[in-house]
Order: sequence, then C-alpha cells, then structure tokens
Amino acid sequence: MFDNLQDQLQEVFDDLRGKGRLTEGDISAAMRRVRMALLEADVSFKVVKPFITHCTERCMQADVLESLTPAQNVIKVVLEELTVLLGETDSKLDLAPNKQPNVIMLVGLQGSGKTTAAAKLAYLLKRDGHNPLLVACDVYRPAAADQLETLGGEIGVRVYRSDSKNPVQIAQEGIDDAINNLKDVCIIDTAGRLHVDEDMMQEAESIKAAVEPDQVLMVVDAMTGQDVVNVVEAFSERVDFDGVIMSKMDGDARGGGALSIRQATGKPIKFISSGEKPDSLEVFHPDRMARRILGMGDVVSLIESAVKVQQEEEEAEATERLRRMDLNLNDFLDMNRQIRKMGGVGKLVSALPGGDRMMAQGQVDERALDRMETIINSMTKREREKPDIINGSRRKRIADGAGVTVTEVNQVMKQYAEARKQVKKMMAAYGDTANQPRGKGKKGKKGKKGRRTRMPGIGGMSMADIKKIQSMME
Repeated sequence: MFDNLQDQLQEVFDDLRGKGRLTEGDISAAMRRVRMALLEADVSFKVVKPFITHCTERCMQADVLESLTPAQNVIKVVLEELTVLLGETDSKLDLAPNKQPNVIMLVGLQGSGKTTAAAKLAYLLKRDGHNPLLVACDVYRPAAADQLETLGGEIGVRVYRSDSKNPVQIAQEGIDDAINNLKDVCIIDTAGRLHVDEDMMQEAESIKAAVEPDQVLMVVDAMTGQDVVNVVEAFSERVDFDGVIMSKMDGDARGGGALSIRQATGKPIKFISSGEKPDSLEVFHPDRMARRILGMGDVVSLIESAVKVQQEEEEAEATERLRRMDLNLNDFLDMNRQIRKMGGVGKLVSALPGGDRMMAQGQVDERALDRMETIINSMTKREREKPDIINGSRRKRIADGAGVTVTEVNQVMKQYAEARKQVKKMMAAYGDTANQPRGKGKKGKKGKKGRRTRMPGIGGMSMADIKKIQSMME
C-alpha cells in the first residue's frame, strides 16, 4: 500500500533537489503534483484541499525559499503536514489499571476483518502481560463463533460463546464470565453487515448501552478507499467510537482511506494490521507512517521488532559465543531466523530509507533466507558446529541434499565467512566487558561485578551490524 503515492512523491522531491534554488513557481508546480498524487491515491478531496493549502503557504515563506537547502525544507514541511494529517501524536489504547475487566467493543462492516482483529488485539494484550477473554457476539454470520474460537485457540486465549441468539445477552454474560475467571480485558466481537443499515446500528447501540465499554474500536478495511470516510462518519454519529483499527494494510489498494480518516472524522487510528499472523497488529505511529510514505524508512519500528523477537536465554548464549569469537553455522542460522521473525528480508529492507523503492525494483531477493536455511539444514550437526571441515566433497553432498548447486553452497559459505569476520571485528571494537567493575559508588567503594553490557539489535548486534549482514545476503 502507498507504493504508487510514494513513487510519485519521491519523483516530485527528486526534481526539486535538482533545481538548487527554488522560486514560487517551482513550489506551486510541485504542490500541484503532490495534490494530483494524493487524489490518485484516493484521498478525499475534502482532506487534500486544506493539506495542499497549508503546505503551499509554509513553503512560500522566506525561510524556506531563501535557505541553503530549500528542497530539503520543502520535504520537511510536507513531512510535518502529513504527520498532522495522520494524527500528529500517537493514540494509545487506554486501559484502567484497577478495573476488572476493561471492556473493548469492536464494530465495523462485515468483511472488514473484525473477528481477525479481535484475536490479534487479544494476542497483543496477552503479550503485554494482560489476561484477555474474547466474546463471540456475531450470531448472524455462519461459523463466526467457530472462527473466533479457532483463532483464540491458536493464541491461547479463551473464547466465550453461547447458544443464545441475543447479542446483548451474550455480551453481558461474557463480561460476567471474565469477572468470574479474573480476566482483566474483555474483547467483544460484534456482528457486521455488508453495508451500513439501521438494524446493525441499533444492535451496536444496544450492546454499547448494556456493557458500557471502556473503548469502542471500529475496524476498517484499508482497501475500501475514500468511501471509508462515509462509513466511519456513519458509525461515529451512532456509536461514537474511540479509535480505528486499519486492517489489510498489506493490500495493493491506493491507501487513501488511511490518510483521510483522522482529518475527515477526528477519530484517531490506534492500530494497523499488515498480514494474517497474530503478531501482525501494530500500534499506529503517525510520524513513522509519514516517513514511510515519503520514502524515509522506519528504522525505529525495525529496532522495536528486533527487541521484540529476542529471547533472554538465546541472547545470553549467543552473546557468550560471540564473546569467544566462535561464530558457527548454527549461530548464523539463528540470525537468519531472527530476521525472519521480524518479517523477513523484505520487511527489514523496506524499513530502511529507500528500501521500498529497492523492493519495487526487484533489487532484493526475498527468498535468500529460505535457500540459506535449506542449505545449512542439509549439513550434519558436526559440519554446522565446525564449518572448517566442509571440503569439496562435503559441499557436493550438501548441494545434492538441498537441491541446489555447489555454487550456491559456496555462496552461503562465503556469506558465513564474511559474517564471521565482521563479528570478530565488532567484538574487537566492543571489547569484552565481562567482569568489569561497575565503578565507585557514592562512598567510594567498588560495586559488585557488573554483567556484560548487552549489545542492542539481533543476537547482540547493533543496527549498523544488521545492515552489514543484510548486504552480505543480497
């Protein structure tokens, strides 16, 4: 999503950079192109008009036109205005710490991904230390409760369901069940329709009045386009929800709906979902999305993903091996698997500045990790632990077992050797901080032996190191 918009905006900014000094005519021409790019991306005209007006007014000021880097200042203005358009500040899910349970009600049209979003939200809350309960209140769609129960089983979250045909009664019973079983969050999955109608609205109003939810979230299909504004406005008038979950952000739609919602309705986007996996629901950050749209990458989210996939025991063990400068093929395989947990090579590269363009131009081989893992898994345990014993005949056997050529095996071994070399250089630069004293306290006494300083990133590496290894895998 946003690929076409991103390409068009980058073309505009590339042209501005090539001009050096900018005139008012240059700014006007650039803003016309930005306006057309937004409209083609299906952003509502009601949103585009004031956005372009604000950008133009700011870019026409002397501190932009007469600066040493006017093009960069124009980009900065567009970035700031785009961030404001998307919400400016993060809108977090507010849960009362002393209430049992917090009630979250999901509403939206049928097919928007409401049931899947309920399970993803439960997974996210569970990962953050909560004990959620899912409540199946969709009594109309065939097997809706079965779907929710299947999803709940996959993530280890219990689902309350009932034979009753009264959604309001089910919602109330679900909350009672959450209280009786000490659940701190109760997520109510309501029914939807193919379009906005009176029956759906009345049912949503009745459930809301009966259970008095702490948060009402509307699930919106990002592929709907600017028509999503009309749907959101209709729900806002009747249900008055607190925020939006944008689903299917990995689709190939133009993405105008996501850019239109906040400005047109005043309702914040709280979460976005890009994929089918339970962990694909992410907190929405307006500033990071704005940077992605302008092709500036999202390294902050990449770092957070790296931290999320790290396991303490694995990290301690890997760091110990790195400290001994004894990187073997098992360690190399672990690094690749951790990159896969972060979304794979594609997500890793797309989070870097200019990465989306590289992906679109086919410069990144997204199957590189798969081939590498297949080749390493074709080796014996001893070969993975002692890569130096892998001679020509062993490489031929490994290639036959993996269904690849010897050249591809040689390439993996070369990448491993380069990674091993980089790790040795990094460890030499970092130094072994084990058994280092913490320093003197206020009374001048030495503290206890400090733990080895943990290095951020994947397997104890910094983000710069990740980039080095990524370049070796391309």
